[in-house]
Amino acid sequence: MFRTRIIVGSILAALVFAALFLDGHFAPRYPLFMVLILVGGTLACHEMLALIRADIRPVSWLAFAGVLAALMGPWLEANVGIHRIGANGRAVVVTVIALGAFLRELWVYSGPGQAIPRVAMTLLVVLYLGVMPSYLVSLRWLPPREEDAQRALQTLILAIFVPKCGDIGAYLTGRMFGRHRMTPLLSPQKTWEGALGAILFSCGAAITGASWGGRPAAWVVKALVFGLVIGGLGMCGDLAESLIKRESFHKDASDTVPGFGGVLDVVDSVVFTAPVSYWALTFEPITPV
Repeated sequence: MFRTRIIVGSILAALVFAALFLDGHFAPRYPLFMVLILVGGTLACHEMLALIRADIRPVSWLAFAGVLAALMGPWLEANVGIHRIGANGRAVVVTVIALGAFLRELWVYSGPGQAIPRVAMTLLVVLYLGVMPSYLVSLRWLPPREEDAQRALQTLILAIFVPKCGDIGAYLTGRMFGRHRMTPLLSPQKTWEGALGAILFSCGAAITGASWGGRPAAWVVKALVFGLVIGGLGMCGDLAESLIKRESFHKDASDTVPGFGGVLDVVDSVVFTAPVSYWALTFEPITPV
């Protein structure tokens, strides 16, 4: 398991790096990154729908439409000129999906049962797999695109690899030194020693990433704070996905990714931290401006 995890994790990291850097040849549209996001969103949505109990499972086409529309919003605003789809577009997508979910239940309603839980689950899927990770997409098109391309790439790398380095730190330190269980009901293998490793690895990744290129004032302090916050939230994202799996009586989201489980098991920390990463890296950046 450990060897498989290392090999597969290295391949996935190389794939993401390749998509991010090779996309520079296709600026400002960056299609490789967008394709990677849409494929990941589609697979994750498929896995989450399979986890949800059949009687309250959302209509698949409505869930997929909402997830993909939310993920595509920032790209459409940047490349097609469709305004009100970027910042406000997230609210538009959620509103349209909510209307669609309610209208669908009105159409098929045959008596008291699971109508409201189905509407709620539809919104949960769209918010969790569409709206939250769409903030990651927004980082790729920080305005102005032409003058800020390096900063956009750097912030995106920080937003992806700081929480993932936290995952690595939690796994390695927990495996070697873990003694005290942190959440025995949600995730029995997680330990407080692993949590400390996640924080340390996240802070190290944040400082390393922020040191690339120009360095704004107090960049080390900002990087440490970013690593601390994102490292902690990344663990919460892992636990949030564990909560979904436990409520569905599943150990893994699927067996799509050897050594990890499913796509959801790979991206859970990044999905959870994406909005905070966006707010932190754009409001008070630790990268060159």
